[in-house]
Amino acid sequence: MTTKARILNPHTRREILKGAAVLGGGILATPYLSRSAFAAPVELTMLAWYGHAEPDVVAEFEAENNVKFKPKYYTGGDNMLGLIAQSPPGTFDVVLSDAEYVQQLNAAGYIEELDPKDYAFDDYFPEFQNFTGHWQDGKLYSVFTRFGFLGVAYNTDAITEKEASTYNVYWAEKLKGKVGHFDWHLPNLGQISLLDSNASPYDIDAAAWGKLEEKMTSLRPQIGGFFDYGGTFSSLQNGQMLAMAGIGDWITGTLEKNGAKVRSVIPEEGGLQWTESFSIGKGSKNADLAKKWIQYITSAKGQVKSANMAAYPALIPNRKGWELLAKETPLEAKRQGMLLNESNVMDMIRAGRIKYRQLPVQQSLEDWNDFWSEYKGA
Repeated sequence: MTTKARILNPHTRREILKGAAVLGGGILATPYLSRSAFAAPVELTMLAWYGHAEPDVVAEFEAENNVKFKPKYYTGGDNMLGLIAQSPPGTFDVVLSDAEYVQQLNAAGYIEELDPKDYAFDDYFPEFQNFTGHWQDGKLYSVFTRFGFLGVAYNTDAITEKEASTYNVYWAEKLKGKVGHFDWHLPNLGQISLLDSNASPYDIDAAAWGKLEEKMTSLRPQIGGFFDYGGTFSSLQNGQMLAMAGIGDWITGTLEKNGAKVRSVIPEEGGLQWTESFSIGKGSKNADLAKKWIQYITSAKGQVKSANMAAYPALIPNRKGWELLAKETPLEAKRQGMLLNESNVMDMIRAGRIKYRQLPVQQSLEDWNDFWSEYKGA
C-alpha cells in the first residue's frame, strides 16, 4: 500500500453512502440523492492535483447533480501543461491549475472565457477579487479557489522553530543528507531567491540569477533526495528527511493531523503563496455543469470542503467560507489561521511577508527548468 493510501482514509465517503443505501432500505435512503439519480450520471472530467475529485470533496455535489467525476491527476504545472497539450479539445471539462499557469493555458486556447457575474467574488477578501493572471484584458478565465504558503518544513524532534525560521537551516551540518526537495523548480528556487534578498523572487536580473544558481549549487551536498507528492509525505513521515524545501502546510498539515512530528513555518526571509483556481476546459460538452461545480466549490459550503480536503489542506479566499469553517471545524480554522477578528494569515499577506509564486520574468521557464535538471544531476 502506498504512503498516500495509508494517510488517506481507505473507507471513502462513496463506499459509506453505498452501504447506507442498502442498510437504509433502498436507494432513496441515501443522503443528498434526488430523483435525477435514476438516470445514468453525467461524467465530468477533471484535470487537477491529487485529491480534488475524491469523495470527501465531490460526493455531495455528485449526488445532488447526478454527476460522476473522472479525474486525471498531475504533479506540477509543467506536467499539467504537458497533459492538456497532448489531449484534444473537450477532453477536460474542468481544469485546476496553479495561478501562474493560467495565462499560458489562456494563450494556448485551452480554457474558456468565464462570466464574472456567475461567481461570488463579492464574498472574497479584496486581495483575491481580481487576482493576478486570472484576468486578461478585463476578461475572466479562471476562478480563485484555494491557496497556501510555502516556507520551511521540518521535523520537530530534530529542529526547533527558531532554527527553522530561516532558509539558512537547510545548510546546517546536522542536516547533511537529510534535506529533501519537493521536485519542482519554481517553489525551491523561489525560496532561495528570497534568501538572496530578492524582493521580487521571480523577477531577477542576470546577476541575481547567477547568484541564485551559485547559492543553490552550494546546497546540493545537503540534499538527500528529490520527491514527488507521495515521496514527500513518506520521507517526512518516517524521518528519512528532517527538512523539506519547496513545500508548506499543504503537506505538513496533513501529516501533523495524523500524528507525524512535522510542521511548517514562514521564515524571516518571507514565504511564497501557491494559488489554485478552476477553469472550464476549451470545448467542454458539459460547460454548464462545469460552471455549476466551480460555483459550488467557491461557495461557503464548498470552501469548507476545500479547506479540509483530506489529500492536502488549504487556505480559502472566501470570507463567508471562513465564517462557516469556524462553525463547522473550529480547530482546523484555528490551526490554519483562518479566524476573523484576530490575528490571521491575511496579516502576513498585508504585511508583505508573502510573495506570490509566479513564472520567471527575466529568464525563460526553460532556463529555470534546465538549471533544475542540472542541479538534480550534480
